Amino acid sequence: MELHHLEAFSAVMSAGSMTAAGRLVGRSQPGITRMIQELEQEIGYALFDRKGPRVTPTRRAFLLYDEVERSLVGLAAIRASAQAIGIDTPTPLRVAATPALAAALVPRAIAALRSLPSLDTHVRHDTHDINDAPFDVQLRSASAEHVVQALLARTVELGIATLPLDHATLDIHYLIEAPCVAVLHDAHPLAGLDRLTLRELAAHPLVTVANRYRLRNRIDAAFTDAGLRPRIALETNASLNAVMAAQAQLGIALVDPATAFGTRIAGTVVRAIDADIPFLYGVVTLPGQALSDGARALIDTVARVSLELLPNALQHAAAKHDLLMTRGARPLQTQRKGVPA
Repeated sequence: MELHHLEAFSAVMSAGSMTAAGRLVGRSQPGITRMIQELEQEIGYALFDRKGPRVTPTRRAFLLYDEVERSLVGLAAIRASAQAIGIDTPTPLRVAATPALAAALVPRAIAALRSLPSLDTHVRHDTHDINDAPFDVQLRSASAEHVVQALLARTVELGIATLPLDHATLDIHYLIEAPCVAVLHDAHPLAGLDRLTLRELAAHPLVTVANRYRLRNRIDAAFTDAGLRPRIALETNASLNAVMAAQAQLGIALVDPATAFGTRIAGTVVRAIDADIPFLYGVVTLPGQALSDGARALIDTVARVSLELLPNALQHAAAKHDLLMTRGARPLQTQRKGVPA
């Protein structure tokens, strides 16, 4: 299986046609078509249904695409590292985080590193220019499952993802817990309240996330334990989508606090919820991996920024993972940072 075959396949999946894929990679349409045909012959099944100039990916094509993209991303990382080594510059710190954390938390942590004394000459140049990044960081947004896969594939050095993270081949540096919140349009009838009960929330259309094995599981459990049936008006795969739906007055968004406090949206207000619905995430690396100075600094700074940004955030030792995942049990407190909701 040749690299150019995989690049052609990725381009067709992204562009939607052989002609457009050719423009993306600087090849002719016949050349792209030939490479796709060669790839299909080698693997023994069709990747696209052809209707004239248009192609439609098959079910197998989508399954293969995930694997190909991970491989191509890994290869791009190797190329970048090789180039950096060739010109005696440090390789970039590669980080993968779930969407809410990648958008709301990690950029704040990177920015916070600018205010620190110089880490060392390999990580940060001593400069007072606030526009200079402390070191080269490549940040990927992915599902928690893909964050773990990226670490195992060694395409990233550091992962930040929601729980559960009970993976035998990962080192958890610490865990963060913070209560979920409600985001409302500022004209909503409940916007004037400081804290909302589950009964008040259940009386209105709600917008929330759809992953039932993570945050959504805890949201559903809270309503079930209270004997309430929420009115879910919209489910989405990203908390920011839920917040934007609240701004559009489609309902009250029940979301993680990182999104609510880290990506404030005009026309909305954030309110505390009178129920125990924790948002849980951890910082993970591969065991035995020699971490760069930049990675160690970012690990420490993510914890500090989390406690500063998220109201009533708690930091826990990795050993508390199973306790935190046990619904109904109150985790032991190790650090606490109270912020008014």
